Amino acid sequence: MEFRVVFSPEARDDFRALPSHVRAEVRDAINRHLLHDPMQVSRSRIKRLRGTRKPQYRLRVGDTRVFYDVQPGAVQVLGIVEKARASDWLEARGVYDEESSAG
Repeated sequence: MEFRVVFSPEARDDFRALPSHVRAEVRDAINRHLLHDPMQVSRSRIKRLRGTRKPQYRLRVGDTRVFYDVQPGAVQVLGIVEKARASDWLEARGVYDEESSAG
């Protein structure tokens, strides 16, 4: 089953702000990993985020992180950030489960 990839307005802006060579790497990784099996967790690429309801997953592309949710038939890309900013992005935009939000 092929998934449709939808970018949030913020993710679209993030994508456009990337240097062209990084943008090409991210585009290739999205096409390779998110179109066909976005929930296939791997040690090096895709991680299911614990304690968050949104985003559900993170795709690692070099020093860039793609945060996304999976819905029936679609992948919603929520943000594309550098590794150094990933924690701050999650803290600001992530929706945490109630049990893990106390901290």
